[in-house]
Parts: sequence; C-alpha cells; structure tokens
Amino acid sequence: MGVGLAAERGGAMNPAATLWLTVVAMIAFAANSLLCRLALRDTGIDAATFTTIRIAAGSLILWGIVRMRHGRGRVAGDWVSATALFAYAAGFSYAYLSLEAGTGALLLFGAVQATMIGYGLARGERLSRGAVVGLVLAAGGLIGLLLPGLSAPPLAGALLMGTAGFAWGIYSLRGRGGGDPAAATAGNFVRALPLALVLSLLGLGDTRFDPVGAAYAVASGALASGLGYAIWYAALPGLRAASAASVQLSVPVIAALGGALLLGESLTLRLLLAAVAILGGIAMVIGSRR
Repeated sequence: MGVGLAAERGGAMNPAATLWLTVVAMIAFAANSLLCRLALRDTGIDAATFTTIRIAAGSLILWGIVRMRHGRGRVAGDWVSATALFAYAAGFSYAYLSLEAGTGALLLFGAVQATMIGYGLARGERLSRGAVVGLVLAAGGLIGLLLPGLSAPPLAGALLMGTAGFAWGIYSLRGRGGGDPAAATAGNFVRALPLALVLSLLGLGDTRFDPVGAAYAVASGALASGLGYAIWYAALPGLRAASAASVQLSVPVIAALGGALLLGESLTLRLLLAAVAILGGIAMVIGSRR
C-alpha cells in the first residue's frame, strides 16, 4: 500500500495521463485491503503465508521493473526500511483476520498520517489554527470509531492495523530522501522476504496453504503492490506535493465501497461519520501545511 508517499518533484506530463495513472494507482492501493480481507475471510490460507507470498510476488515484479528500466536487476533500499515494510505487511495481514476492508484501510491511513504528522511536530513544525482543528477532528473521528459498541472494530485487529500504519509511516518518512524510488522499493521488498519466511517458520504448526488464497496474495503483491507502486511513481511527476498527499485520501473510501460492493460488508453510520471526520481532518492538516 503507498499511502503516505508524497511527491516533491515536478515535471511535464499530460494532465489526462496523470489523472488516469493516479486513479489506477489509488484503486490498486485500495485493492490490497480487499484482496487480503477476501483471502483471509473466504479461503484457508493463514496470515503468515499470505504475507510471505505477497512480499515474494512484490519482490519479483519490482525486480523485473528495475531490470527493464535499467538493463540490470540491481536494487537499492536498506534493512531498516525493509524491517518497517515487513512490520507493515505482517500487521496488515493479521489485522484483516478480524477487520472489514473499509475499517482496516481507514485505521491504516489514519495511523500513517498520525505518524508522519507527529514526526513533523517532534521536529518543531508549527501548525496553523486550521491544522489544529483538523487534528482534533481526525482524533475525534478515530475515538468515535473505536468506542465500544455493536459496530466497533475488534480491538486486537485495530491495534494490529495501527501498528502496521505506524510502520508504514516510518517507511514513508525514510523514503522521502530522493533516489530511485522503484529501485529502493524493490530492494526493500527483497530484504523483507527472509523476514517473512522467518515469520512463516515460527508459525509452521498453524500453516494453511490454499491455492485460491495464494492467488489473492500473488495479486496483492505483484499487481496491487508492485505494479501499483510503479504506476504511482509514474504519476508523481505530474502532481504537486499537496495533490499527491491529498489524493491518497481516496484510498480508504475506495476500500470501503469495494468492501460493500464486492465483499458484502456493511457501511455503518459509525464508519461513515468516522471517515468524514478522519479524512476531513487530515485534509485540513495537509491543506494548511502545503
């Protein structure tokens, strides 16, 4: 999932091409939630095996993209970023054992943005009055979503997704320094693979392989993650930084709608109100910072 990655670059690109690339990338990122939830809810695959297959498929497709672009398969990245990537992928999978697609995507996105905004505050960034109001609104939405009740998400799943969002926020912060993002992402996926294999070995007694679930994991890693990132990186030169950050607000919405239409999940009033508060509040913060 590419939530949290923002562009600081410029470049000439056909606006229509930028629009379509961005739309496809956002759908791909939302598809990660749908594919993971579908696999873990409706097939026999376990979360560790899903994570391993997803990372392996993403590694392969990203390595291939780097090789096609540069004529060689040399990748970048580092072990700290790879560990954060693995923590995101593992927490994401285990959280979707109990969370619905839309709720999980909303919690993930909120945790990612909270991590990145918190980092800015820790470094002395000043927030405008509008940004403070946005933060309060987003925090209120998150609290409202998690309050006990019939439609509240399971606490364990929410905590796991929050951990996944924190890890992805760290990964995104570490990836803002420039260089070739495709090569760095490919290298981090490759380095995360042995960590995922260790996770699978630790849970060997609970391993459950399912061919349909494995196919969903391959689609999540190769298409929704690997190709999704490649398409997003292609769109970034045509987007301003604020636009790149703001457009990602659509991902939890797409995931929630996809969960309702494709997985038969419910769009509760609590989820809708929380989404408006959280995403609206984050939009206010993004707008005031850029």
